[in-house]
Amino acid sequence: MDALALLSGDAQTFVDKVWATRLHVHRADPAGLQALLGVDDVDHLLTSTALRTPALRVAHDGQVVPSSRYTRSATLAGVALTGLVDARKVFDLVDGGATVVLQGLHRYWPPLTALVGDLEIALGHPGQANAYLTPPGSQGFALHSDTHDVFVLQTHGRKLWEIHDDDGRHDVLLEPGTCMYLPTGTPHAARTQETTSLHVTVGIHQITWRDLVARVTHQALAQDSLDEALPAGYLADPETLASGLARRLTSVAAAVGTVDPAVVAREQVREFLTTRRPVQRGGLRDRLVLADIDDHTLLMRRPGRVCVPEPAGTRLRLLLGDRVLDVPATLGPVLGHVLEQDQFIAADLAGWLDPQSRLVLVRRLVREGLLQVPA
Repeated sequence: MDALALLSGDAQTFVDKVWATRLHVHRADPAGLQALLGVDDVDHLLTSTALRTPALRVAHDGQVVPSSRYTRSATLAGVALTGLVDARKVFDLVDGGATVVLQGLHRYWPPLTALVGDLEIALGHPGQANAYLTPPGSQGFALHSDTHDVFVLQTHGRKLWEIHDDDGRHDVLLEPGTCMYLPTGTPHAARTQETTSLHVTVGIHQITWRDLVARVTHQALAQDSLDEALPAGYLADPETLASGLARRLTSVAAAVGTVDPAVVAREQVREFLTTRRPVQRGGLRDRLVLADIDDHTLLMRRPGRVCVPEPAGTRLRLLLGDRVLDVPATLGPVLGHVLEQDQFIAADLAGWLDPQSRLVLVRRLVREGLLQVPA
């Protein structure tokens, strides 16, 4: 399911709303949200994986609980491991009213990896995912605000949120299937009701116009004359300082004036689309069958893998999200066809490439993770 469709049903309307409103609450399919992370999933992570801090932290009555109270040490192949989560100790803390925070879930929990990845590409801003398990009648954190936008996705139980904005205080009750959007800096706190609550937060770290302008001005400030010391005696003669500053400001302004906004925009797109988390699930299986791919092997786009072609003279750069694949520009037409297909076979490329060439291409695209062989 498309990430934005899960949150709203109408992706573009939702994107428009979340950037234009102070508070947005939406009812989604409870089963869809629960599939992202449920109580059984949290149990699995706590009891059946080698979860370590800082992937987990615990809070109680607004205070962070020292990790020594819920972790243990062990050895693996003779190497000491520290910060391993002790599930029994965590359960005891939850019994006492503590909140369990699973941090950075987008890095290791596949459903949230996919959700955050889809949101990053749709919005053009980096994302993260945490989860909060809170027992009945408890509050993990006092009233606070975040330095990033937050989507709150309630997957189990009920939680009453206290929200403050320009219009005053609002009390919002979240139940399974409820999504809420909190803009950066919105003061909030939450307390569970009669049952244990589990909610996921997806944080969006906005890239601002200030960031983009800073990229330009940083380049303009890379002038040796700006590293010279202020002239001796300027305290008694401020005019000397003013005239020197005027010359340098003129020089910086001239440097900024030569910047091509289109070039900066392309650099921003290239940087974002080459620094996302790798999408590699199923990659080992694909490598094992790589040599067996022939003209009639069914191939499909790997879910979540982005590919944006960028012309570069006689070459074509494919921005794959986590890296760049450089290929001859002559492959542009056939790659355009590949990117339009949900699934195909190499023989479909006969209009562009001979048998050997098309097998070389599709095998390379499988190796790079853009394509996969359906299981």
